[in-house]
Amino acid sequence: MAAAQSNPPGARRQSHKLSHRTVQTAKPGRYGDGAGLWLVVSPSGARKWVFRFSWQGRVTETGLGGCPAAGLAEARQKAAEARKLLAAGINPIEARKRAGRKTFGELAEAFLAAKQSQWRNLKHRAQWRMTLRVYCAALWEKPVAEIATADVLAVLQPLWQASPETASRLRGRVEAVLDAAKAQGLRSGENPARWRGHLDKLLARRQKLSRGHHAAMPYVELPAFIASLRERESAASLALEFLILTAARTGEAIGARWGEIDFVAKVWTVPAERMKAGKEHRVPLSGRAMEILEKLAGEKSGEFIFAGQRRGKPLSSMALAMLLRRMKVKAATAHGFRSSFRDWAGDCTHFPREIAEAALAHAAGDETERAYRRGDALEKRRELMEAWASYCQPKAGSNVIHLVKPV
Repeated sequence: MAAAQSNPPGARRQSHKLSHRTVQTAKPGRYGDGAGLWLVVSPSGARKWVFRFSWQGRVTETGLGGCPAAGLAEARQKAAEARKLLAAGINPIEARKRAGRKTFGELAEAFLAAKQSQWRNLKHRAQWRMTLRVYCAALWEKPVAEIATADVLAVLQPLWQASPETASRLRGRVEAVLDAAKAQGLRSGENPARWRGHLDKLLARRQKLSRGHHAAMPYVELPAFIASLRERESAASLALEFLILTAARTGEAIGARWGEIDFVAKVWTVPAERMKAGKEHRVPLSGRAMEILEKLAGEKSGEFIFAGQRRGKPLSSMALAMLLRRMKVKAATAHGFRSSFRDWAGDCTHFPREIAEAALAHAAGDETERAYRRGDALEKRRELMEAWASYCQPKAGSNVIHLVKPV
């Protein structure tokens, strides 16, 4: 039987010989669809697809999956992808072997390294790296060839309603990494992160999502909420309280590592690659934040402070959202507690605006002002965060709003 290394002249005329009925009713034997694609029916009636091709003068074949799991259309698509690999000088069999070993994390790192020169904006470069590493933690060690739609949805769904802009960008970045994997012959089939005609059938379109700020809990409710939170004594509840006390973003908090904590100086240093702005951020730790860390330090089981159920992994980004749902908190998100902190700082304290913005890792002032300011006002921010922790402390009786003046 003739086998082609790539599409020969007249391949279109020679291909698509089989029909769906033939595939379903064929008796034991081998049936060519053309251009290297064959249906093989065993004496038992089991059906599978193979692709025959010539490599370095030798005719060989590779499996494309069983039938009916892989239908005629999918088999033709896989055969077309195999022909593209041959045209690029890549052996489809070797490509499959490599695909079985390469993980999403390895491909993501290679993609970032290849693309970083075209991203001149350091902030943009850091955001790509942070989103892929933090939000895609569940995909990081998974073989890239095995990533399916369900895996992508598990990453996107926790963010889709709460942070639609972030989720949309993340989807595009996952799609780009998986496209790069396919171009290298490490994947086959449709991209499970593709939007049009795929995920748009499973997720709400962005224009239908609520726009504006993240839903935030009024700061006057925080002391009572913290009291309820402390009754739970779970990893998620401790992580959420730590997030509130440090005014951190969800990814920064759940991805916190023990190596980032200076117990003597009482400072948490979040590295640039995990920050939205791509700049290292030092967080002064209040007394209560230190209590949480010291409590967890005695139960340390890995590099992550807030360890997840899977060994060597942090809590999932969905853990805090699920905790709020169990506590029947409907009008607030984990990210929204940053707004609660900012409202409190503006309404109830005399700390300067730039100190409150610095606590949120926001760049305050115009470009010229920022160019001349090198410090991060750590000690002034320490006073602010201690005042915030004191305010959040559960109180007996009603909450009293009082102005806090910086020392």
